Amino acid sequence: MSKSVDDLRIVSVTCPDEATALAIARLVVERRLAACANIVPGVRSVYRWMGEISEDSEVLLIMKTREDFVESLFTAIVANHPFQQPAIEVTALAGAGRGVAAWIRAETGGEDSTALPKTFKPVE
Repeated sequence: MSKSVDDLRIVSVTCPDEATALAIARLVVERRLAACANIVPGVRSVYRWMGEISEDSEVLLIMKTREDFVESLFTAIVANHPFQQPAIEVTALAGAGRGVAAWIRAETGGEDSTALPKTFKPVE
């Protein structure tokens, strides 16, 4: 187990279909906002929305990222998601397998990223 994973996050969101989940997954991985995106089809959601109880088939999208990129990830999801209010949830990692933490850090951010970490300080 990796000792320090304080900066790592799992971001999940439900999507109406696999095409939407795949489009968002490819976008955020390409932009290096997430190291990986897992698409889990066959999710059945029961929820209350606007005073009504609804039930839908959805696809769960799970993304591995760093805390510094959560805000940019939110922006990318909302901009490319058809729901009025996507159910985006962020979870801190309690641990990760050997090498996983380093891999997530290495594959997020960097020169190819379209977002700057919130800790970025411009040169004055």
